[in-house]
Amino acid sequence: MTFPPLAFWIPYIYFAVILLVTWAVGRLAGVLLGRGIGQSMPQVSAAAGRLGTVVVWLIGGTFAIQELGVSADVLLLVVFILGVAGVVALREPLQNLGARYFSDIYTPFRLGDTVSVAGYSGKVIEINPITTVLLSEKDTLISVPNSLFVREVVTNTSPQAWREVNVPFSIGSSVNLARFESDLRKSLGKLRLRLDPRFPPVLVTRARSAQSTDLTVTVLIRQPEERDAVTAEVSKRVAELVAQSQLSRR
Repeated sequence: MTFPPLAFWIPYIYFAVILLVTWAVGRLAGVLLGRGIGQSMPQVSAAAGRLGTVVVWLIGGTFAIQELGVSADVLLLVVFILGVAGVVALREPLQNLGARYFSDIYTPFRLGDTVSVAGYSGKVIEINPITTVLLSEKDTLISVPNSLFVREVVTNTSPQAWREVNVPFSIGSSVNLARFESDLRKSLGKLRLRLDPRFPPVLVTRARSAQSTDLTVTVLIRQPEERDAVTAEVSKRVAELVAQSQLSRR
């Protein structure tokens, strides 16, 4: 029996290799999307992970089919339609997730503050990835989508709320947190002329997982006009320490 030459098998070998790579990338995409959204929203996290896996398989399948000489125009159209459908379906949760990130950095309020936004006002009692929950003066709960805090004017009526600067960040779970906090305090001590000496920097753990720890460092400033400058300097020093901690783990 005569076997076909090697050139005959090359497209099929490429086909198998592409499918194998697609399988690996699909699993990785599902895991990364799920972890990226977080464990606090398991339904959205699972849906995003499945959608990412399907899109990767469709793209990989398109390239694999092309190696066999088959037109993949229809499959590419399906990939495009599914991608658009996924973005539309997850538009609101993704908007609120993104707004939650920006509100961490740019919106000066925290748990316990009294705020007003888009006609709603109350005391902040919960901040989750999708909404911020306010307790009104009538003891009713108001669930405000986080995207409103980016699009609308936010008023923080808490006394001297302007003095507080919060900088969120993440570090690897293997980093020695006590040592990191000590190094951070030493670094921020160089800003003592801009900070209120009565209140040292406070490091608060927001969330913890097997891979990372989400933290927020809070400092109190002396003058309101220095808020932007202090925020930028604190963010810079935090980023430098995070980078050093990652290098020390290698």
